[in-house]
Amino acid sequence: MKIFSGSSNKTLAERVARQLGLGLSGLEIHVFPDKEKRIRVTENVVDKDTVVVQSCSTPADSNYMELFFIVDALKRSGAKRVTAIIPYLGYQRQDHIFRDGEAVSLEVVVKTLEATGMDRLVAFDLHSIKIPELFTIPVIHLSALPVFAEKIKQIVGNRAEVGNENFLVHDAKKGTGSSRTSKSASVHRENFIPSPRFSDTVLVSPDMGGIRRIKLISEMLNNMPFATIVKERNLATGEVSTQGIKGAIGKRVLIIDDMISSGGTIVSAADLLRKKGVSEIYVFATHPVLSKDAPLLLQKSAVKKVFVTDTISISKEKQFPKLEVLSVAGMIAGAIKV
Repeated sequence: MKIFSGSSNKTLAERVARQLGLGLSGLEIHVFPDKEKRIRVTENVVDKDTVVVQSCSTPADSNYMELFFIVDALKRSGAKRVTAIIPYLGYQRQDHIFRDGEAVSLEVVVKTLEATGMDRLVAFDLHSIKIPELFTIPVIHLSALPVFAEKIKQIVGNRAEVGNENFLVHDAKKGTGSSRTSKSASVHRENFIPSPRFSDTVLVSPDMGGIRRIKLISEMLNNMPFATIVKERNLATGEVSTQGIKGAIGKRVLIIDDMISSGGTIVSAADLLRKKGVSEIYVFATHPVLSKDAPLLLQKSAVKKVFVTDTISISKEKQFPKLEVLSVAGMIAGAIKV
């Protein structure tokens, strides 16, 4: 196997390669003065199983174009199979028409990805469980929830056992037109001893759309109680307003989400929870999009700590004291061995 890295998240690519006992293979990425790119594979990949890591976060358009060219270069150079690891799939929130006259941007991205000739895709915590069904190639849809569950065990101090760290959310197979959802990771109840700290901790989804996610991690943590924040979003402006909480909450709350973009949803949820008497708030979100003033808003918010993963590379100017990054490299390495 040969592993190549695009320019969007080379640190993660290096971590994945290390997990597999490999180094990154040679790839020449030349940027012309007008910002066009030229890609050249500098190693022999004839009849080789190849992997390219490229997170399509900001700037999504540029990162996608680079990925298209890398896959094309590998296929033209004779690679037997190309697996594209796209930890963050750009445009995934534009998966259907919200208002008349709009394009379904994600469908355009999917068609273009498949047109490059890639053979398999690996992604993390897609915004909708139905997204893999848009592809005709196999999609390995992984979740960072087991990584979060391990960190939650450290925070809460309980003995709940967490299941398989390569928890598979969805796997769409080429040509079948069908999909399957795996059973949630197993939890060994006999090893669980509740404590006062655990009994007063509640998982919270920042919106109704995250109910499935919150139920899965609850099962991983021996059915830790959970609640949901009811919110409304203005489709034209994207502004979010909280309406209330569905379910009981404790003194400690763990907010679980798939991504943090502007930070508005998290800050609004934290303000509401603080008003309801919550004294300790932690946030777990897979993708640190962190657009606009999100880092500053989160640092100044009522949140005690923000945990994200390395699906997206975080530039120095977007890092802040409350932020902690957890790696998903081990999960990716385990998935692509198959």
